Amino acid sequence: MSVHVQGSAASAGGIGPGSRVRRAHIGVMTAFIAAGLAFAGLASRIPDVRELLDLTPSGLGLLLLAMSSGAVISLPSSGWLAGRIGAARAVLTGAGLLAVGLVVAGIGTALLAVWLTAAGLFLVGLGTGTWDVAMNLQGAEVERELGRTVMPHYHAWFSLGTVVAAGIGAFADWARIPVVVHLGLTALVTVGAAAAAGRRFLPAPQTSEPGRAGETRRNPLAAWLEPRTLLVGVVVLAAAFTEGTANDWLSVAITDGYRTESWVGVLGFAAFVSAMTVGRVLGTGWLDRHGRVPVLWAAFALATAGALLVIFGTALGLVAAFVGALLWGLGASLGFPVGMSAAADDPRHAAARVSVVASIGYLAFLAGPPLLGFLGDHVGVLYALMAVVALTIPALAVVPATRPLPADR
Repeated sequence: MSVHVQGSAASAGGIGPGSRVRRAHIGVMTAFIAAGLAFAGLASRIPDVRELLDLTPSGLGLLLLAMSSGAVISLPSSGWLAGRIGAARAVLTGAGLLAVGLVVAGIGTALLAVWLTAAGLFLVGLGTGTWDVAMNLQGAEVERELGRTVMPHYHAWFSLGTVVAAGIGAFADWARIPVVVHLGLTALVTVGAAAAAGRRFLPAPQTSEPGRAGETRRNPLAAWLEPRTLLVGVVVLAAAFTEGTANDWLSVAITDGYRTESWVGVLGFAAFVSAMTVGRVLGTGWLDRHGRVPVLWAAFALATAGALLVIFGTALGLVAAFVGALLWGLGASLGFPVGMSAAADDPRHAAARVSVVASIGYLAFLAGPPLLGFLGDHVGVLYALMAVVALTIPALAVVPATRPLPADR
């Protein structure tokens, strides 16, 4: 493990390693909240995109597949890219791609051009994958320097960004602000925040520790043959599907299943991401106190209960939908950040392993939209959410793979 931040240089003038890590800590938080703003800025307008482009559930699923495809394509090389150009430049590269994609997707909806919207979403996916891996790598590095669990806090900032963006999206939907205007402004904020965040990151490359430089020559494909890494990837896959399904479909499911206005469905999505934020803020204490495995078992159980309440709570009205969304969000809050921390336990191989785990996890975003769209055509979007339950229950069996590696590995 890297040295801790509390050194004499830090206390003597504020320019030592302690000050450096604190700056990076703020930079990582900024990167995560900006990513949340960008993601939910788009997610909150999905009901409007569906209406404008006159899409069936399966058609919307195929459109969202374009974004997932871009992310999955970029992920395997994202760790390598961050290692080559540094996490800060990788985040800015991803933010640039994402911003261009948001603008193109917005223009596509304005022109009622499905193909142009899909092209924009593909660029959004490319940028998201690059950005995601780079900021998680930097977050893991800062977490090691701090010597305490902070990764869920970073993901809480992402969730806070989604809460803010969901609220803005609900207002924009209610006020009939054009999607193209909303996404264009989101793109501007995204690039500016990413640039500000990157200026605070730790310098790259981090190869000064004995043996670290030699380890970087290890074949990055070797991580794909490690059983623990693959099992952690399965945990992240289940967590990503649990989270991503709600991000993409919860507002639509509440709108259709509970026969309400689209802005009410967006508020249900806002309740989900608000609960995720709370879970990630409180989760660091739970993880330090109880460990990764018990906490993740409880989290997956809560997500399952929340999803079931949303699906089967129509007789109880919107109260059931919102309570279910809150439980679902709380349960979905920790799987992804804990998986990223588990993949980065050994700093010597963190980049390759985080790329592998993120790639496996993002398969959920690749398979989820068309799967939910196909099911939605046959049983309705609300009951299609049962796919979440079908994955979270077996995921409990592989949670033990996230146990920390021994300190001497």
